[in-house]
Amino acid sequence: MGAAVRPREKTMIGTFANAAMIVAGGCAGLLVKKGISRPLEAAVQKATGLAVIAIGLCGTLSNMLCVDTATGKITSSGELILVFSLVIGVLVGESLGIEQHLDRLGGTLEQKLHLTGFAQSFVNGTLIYCVGAMAIVGSISDGLLHDPSTLITKGVLDGITSIVLAAGMGPGVIFSAIPVLLYQGALTLGAGLLAPVLQGELLREICAAGYILVGCIGVNFLAGESYHIKVANFLPGLLVPAAWAGCKALLAFAGVFA
Repeated sequence: MGAAVRPREKTMIGTFANAAMIVAGGCAGLLVKKGISRPLEAAVQKATGLAVIAIGLCGTLSNMLCVDTATGKITSSGELILVFSLVIGVLVGESLGIEQHLDRLGGTLEQKLHLTGFAQSFVNGTLIYCVGAMAIVGSISDGLLHDPSTLITKGVLDGITSIVLAAGMGPGVIFSAIPVLLYQGALTLGAGLLAPVLQGELLREICAAGYILVGCIGVNFLAGESYHIKVANFLPGLLVPAAWAGCKALLAFAGVFA
């Protein structure tokens, strides 16, 4: 009898490549930041804000709108769950003080590492890189099919983005590669369990809510402290679509076996 073929181990090549490109782009952005004047730095920050708002808007719309190929009519879905995600998310986030805890942690790291603006750039970079379908689908594809191509493509995009973000915000963008490693690595290792769940309508609802938060980061770039949105306090809202999907599954189960 021939030797049994062992399944290939999950190597997380795509996630490591993605994180490396973020670090490389962030380092390049810091070099650019050192060579520009204060007025030009402010202009770059505003340009970054506009770009991030566009990314958030496009991501949200792409997950809420669809085109009927037969009629060409554009329809939307997920508006109600989006509202609930944002409202419930901010209620939970404000109650837990997520933003305040992150700011306190970031302030401590800033003092120890002597890096000004570390907290804001770290949190914003983490949200931008981790929110979106490419992170989820790419990690699952890498885990199940050993195909890192989606994450490598995402890494190229993230690397370019990190150049702009580091030039506009600071060195915390480089350290956001660590949450990317943890988040996408966990998705890759747990791909077998998560693949049947994180797809279709649920994936679109999570991504739509996530990209709204990305857009809020862009607003913060433009508005500054005068109109600062505590984006981190909205993070619990990303769990609302999954919780609602679980409730619907339980209700369906109860209806069948009642």
